[in-house]
Amino acid sequence: MTEPAASWRTRIAHQRPQWPKRELGVVVDRLATAPALVAPRECDALTERLAGVAEGRAFLVQGGDCAERLGEIPAVRGKLRLLREMARIIAYAVRVPVVPVGRMAGQYAKPRSRPTETVAGRTLPAYRGDAVNGTGCGPGDRRPDPARLHRIYEASRATRGVMRTYAPEVYASHEGLLLDYEEALTRTDEQGRRYASSGHLLWIGDRTRQLDGAHVAWFATVANPIAVKLGPATTPEQALALIDRLDPDRRPGRLTFVVRLGARRVRDLLPELVAKVTASGAPVSWVCDPMHGNTFAAPTGHKTRRLADIMAETAAFVEVHRALGTQVGGLHVEMTGENVTECVGGGVGFADLPRRYESACDPRLNRGQALELAAALADLLKQGVRDATD
Repeated sequence: MTEPAASWRTRIAHQRPQWPKRELGVVVDRLATAPALVAPRECDALTERLAGVAEGRAFLVQGGDCAERLGEIPAVRGKLRLLREMARIIAYAVRVPVVPVGRMAGQYAKPRSRPTETVAGRTLPAYRGDAVNGTGCGPGDRRPDPARLHRIYEASRATRGVMRTYAPEVYASHEGLLLDYEEALTRTDEQGRRYASSGHLLWIGDRTRQLDGAHVAWFATVANPIAVKLGPATTPEQALALIDRLDPDRRPGRLTFVVRLGARRVRDLLPELVAKVTASGAPVSWVCDPMHGNTFAAPTGHKTRRLADIMAETAAFVEVHRALGTQVGGLHVEMTGENVTECVGGGVGFADLPRRYESACDPRLNRGQALELAAALADLLKQGVRDATD
C-alpha cells in the first residue's frame, strides 16, 4: 500500500460522530489490544474468490441487516439460512460457485443524510446505529457514546462465533464508517501488511467516497478486499480515480463497485460507467445494490421500498451488462430471515407496514421477498447462460 498509514487523520472524515475525546481514547486503546475478529488468510481467500467474480468464474451474494442491533444475536442463524438459500437458488442458474457474504458481525453504524430527525414530533440528533447512539428520546440517548464501540466489538465477536459454527463458508462484511474503530482493530501480519481485522470485506459508502477524504485514505492502507458504493452522482472519471487510489496495482479481487442508481436511472447512468472502467482494464467486480436508490416515504409515514422497483433495477443491471458483454458480478441486498413488513410487495401492502416494521433505519426484504428476488435474478441469469451456450 502506498498511502501512509496515518494519512487519514489529516483529512476530513465525513459522517464522523462528535465523540467525547477522552472517552474515545480509552475505548480505542482497549480495542487496539483485543483479539482480531478475522484472520489475514481468510481475507486473502476472499480476495481470490472475488477475483473469480470479476472474471465471471463466480458470483457474489451479499446480504443482511441495514443496521445490526445489539442484543439480536439469536436472529443471526435466520439471516445465515436465508443467505445460503438465496445463494443456492442463484448458483443453480449461473452454474458457477457463489460467494456468500453477510452484512453482519460489524454492520452497526449508518451514515445519515441529515444530522437530525423528527421522532414523535420532536427534533433529535439522528440515530447513527447502535455503534454510536440509541433510538430513544431521553436525555443522553442520542449522544455519541464511545463505550458502544466496545459493545459492538463484543457483539461482532459473538456473531462471528455463530457464523463459524453454522455457516463457516459465509464471509463477514460491513461499511467501514467509523475509522477510529477500524484503525483500532487494524493488525499487521508477518510481511508488514495491514489488515482490517473487524471483517473480511469492508466498503466505503456513497456518502464517504470523497477522493480527498479520510475514508479513501484509510482504505488505501489495508490489504483486505474492499468495495465502494456508487450512487447516481458518480461520474466515470470519479470511478477511475477511485481505482487509482484504492487499487493502484490492479490486483484481481481487490476492488468491487456496488452500484446503487435507482430503478429509473440505472439504464441511463450505468452503461457509460461500466464501459469506461472496462476500457481502463481495471479488474473490478460489478455488484447491484437495488435497495438504496429506491427508498421513499409510504402514506403511513414509514420509509419503505417497492419489491417491484428492486426487481426492476436488478433486471436493468443485468441487461446493461449483457448488452456490453461485461460480467454481472453479484447482488447486494438488505434483508432478514424474519417475517417483517418493511418493503411493499410480495404480499405486503402499505397498510401492513406498521404491523411488523422492526428496522431502526432502512427497510429490509423479508424472507419471502428475498427469495422471490433471488428466483427472479436466477431466471435472468439462466437466460444469459443459455444464450452463451447456444
